[in-house]
Amino acid sequence: MTPTATATRRNHAPNPLDKDPRLVWIRVVGALVAVVIIGVTGYGLWTAMPESGDTDRLAPDFTLTTTTGETVTLSELRPSPVILYFNEGAGCGSCTMQMAEIEKHPGFAEAGIRVLPIVMNTAEQIQVDLDQFGVTTPFLLDDGTVSKAYDVLDKGMHPGLPGHGFVLIDGEGVQRWYGNYPSMWLAPDDLLAEVKKRLA
Repeated sequence: MTPTATATRRNHAPNPLDKDPRLVWIRVVGALVAVVIIGVTGYGLWTAMPESGDTDRLAPDFTLTTTTGETVTLSELRPSPVILYFNEGAGCGSCTMQMAEIEKHPGFAEAGIRVLPIVMNTAEQIQVDLDQFGVTTPFLLDDGTVSKAYDVLDKGMHPGLPGHGFVLIDGEGVQRWYGNYPSMWLAPDDLLAEVKKRLA
């Protein structure tokens, strides 16, 4: 037999995967697992994308008690613009850290914009997180009524709770913008820029 014929026979040697059904099955299962992983990863990236937009409606009024025992009525804050910061509350470190960073940013106070964080917790539950991250801004305590009125429930990882979102209300009580951020973060500079653009 010539060297060329020998090489040809080696090149056409049967693939062991073609003869063993178990190996074929392993190959099929591996491909299916890869497809599932790609699908789950893609879905995760898609659901983590922010959702925001302009609005133009009279903001629902409300009165809520804060972690310091005071009451805040939205309509009484006019003519100051207000940002409502709905979040998952107790146990969500990134939510509390978001407020800590907003607190440190001088631009909100300079622009006369008040930020109201709203959670569905008791004062005792959320105070642990505020102490941990050094947050001094009182949090407003919602039983779900205000979150429902602003359509922010079920926007995050936990059913029945708000996600990580912001609502801008101008000095006349009109809701101008909303933004939902499943990544659990919006840089304070970016938040301020979004707000100023709608108030200009």
